[in-house]
Amino acid sequence: MSLIHVLNHLKKKYEMSIEIYPISLQAKGNFNNGEILENKPIGFPSDGGKLKPYSNLFYWAHAWTNSKKSTIGLHPHQGFEICSFVLKGQINHYDTKQKKWISLSQGDVQIIRSGSGISHAEELMENSEIFQIWFDPDLSKTLNNEATYDDYKNDEFELIESENRIIKIIKNSNSKMQIESSEIIIKEYDFKKEHRDNVFDILNDKIHSFFILNGNIETNNQELGKGTFFKVSDVNELKISLLSDIKLFEIISPKKPKYRTYASSMF
Repeated sequence: MSLIHVLNHLKKKYEMSIEIYPISLQAKGNFNNGEILENKPIGFPSDGGKLKPYSNLFYWAHAWTNSKKSTIGLHPHQGFEICSFVLKGQINHYDTKQKKWISLSQGDVQIIRSGSGISHAEELMENSEIFQIWFDPDLSKTLNNEATYDDYKNDEFELIESENRIIKIIKNSNSKMQIESSEIIIKEYDFKKEHRDNVFDILNDKIHSFFILNGNIETNNQELGKGTFFKVSDVNELKISLLSDIKLFEIISPKKPKYRTYASSMF
């Protein structure tokens, strides 16, 4: 095989291992006649988005309010782990285990391990923004557990600072946050554009899922902007060039969880 064929093969492999989902390919949703709006990188099967559940990621919604607060009324969950990440502003939360309203602010994280069943309500205050992400644990175990709930405040997370970036470690093997869904790592990055070229190590047998919270990057000869979701696997590294200051959210999850997920039984 000639050098040109080898290079073309490697280029093709790299391009195929990055899947990019701009806002136009994400499912849409809303509550209360548009008081809460959503883009869903990973929607429910009925939502019509391009990307379906994978790994042990079942659902991923980016939701926000504008000038008016709005409440999603009491509704049930079972089995899944429901995580809310407050990206901006404030939310209030009520569930049938705590039996009181609890406030969460920018940078805070909430997890509901819904187990055998729990109901909750959420209020997004005006000009607030969240991720709600459902993790898909081993339901053969979690459905037998009592529901549990934890809040993690922004200042509880480890920050790793260098000259051009800050990495917030939300979940890894040493963090305070506990998730029953296996092999989950969650990070948030703040990059300064002065250091233009950056490289992410891509772990074997893992999928790296990224969401651009702010700014613009270039990767794989494409410019990607705010709200773009992309997933990477089967390469050793991901190279990105900063076109501005950026804020990036990442979840690392297993390509093949060691248990049968609910999503795998659906599809």
